[in-house]
Amino acid sequence: MAEDAVKSARRVFEILELFERQRRPMALKEILDGLGYPASSGSALLKSLVALGYLDYDRERRSYFPTMRIAALGGWVHDSLFGDGQVSRLMNHLYEATGETVILAAQSDLRAQYVHLIRSAEPLSVAVPPGARRPLGKSGLGWLLLSAKSDAEIEKLRRRINAEDGGDKLSRDDLMATINEVRLKGYAFSKHTVSDGVGVIGALLPPAAHGRTYAIGVAGPVERLERKEALILAELRAGVGRMAA
Repeated sequence: MAEDAVKSARRVFEILELFERQRRPMALKEILDGLGYPASSGSALLKSLVALGYLDYDRERRSYFPTMRIAALGGWVHDSLFGDGQVSRLMNHLYEATGETVILAAQSDLRAQYVHLIRSAEPLSVAVPPGARRPLGKSGLGWLLLSAKSDAEIEKLRRRINAEDGGDKLSRDDLMATINEVRLKGYAFSKHTVSDGVGVIGALLPPAAHGRTYAIGVAGPVERLERKEALILAELRAGVGRMAA
């Protein structure tokens, strides 16, 4: 029963994320094929979302589309994240100044989650969706988020990561050396850590509402970031400085 409830909850968000990617009305078959759902349970879930007022069903065109109730649900989250618009302005400015993908990230348990991004139009731009998650101890934005914590908090998280995640274990000495370097420099430049050939140059934002910590980064091919490193760092530092002031 508990597993069924978790599966249903996951599917609800997968359906909404599919609409976010497609941004158009979709027929039942498109949704089921796009997500690989069985016809019976998928159809029942869509009917439930229509009955609850989260999806609209156009009988003439036999298509579904989200209602304004979805937009209303998340409106306050945007205001909480972006406040008076400083973060949005900084992200847009970084995109215009660098021409690269700009990412805003926050901690989500043992991951750094991309809560908002502006994709670059440059060739080989970073193709990641909002909501993507990266290892907290093995990514540039993750290192930044960890750098805001005490050494004791970092050690607790490192042990949890090693216990719960597969793959190579995080060494305490190696992780703390990386974190201390980030603290000393005031920024992180990760290269080939998550995807080969891709990097991120990022910095922490000033403390946000509700005690949340955010990191902002400029992502793209490592070679391009290396050529633009001075420009990116100058724009990052100036933008973060304006927010702190």
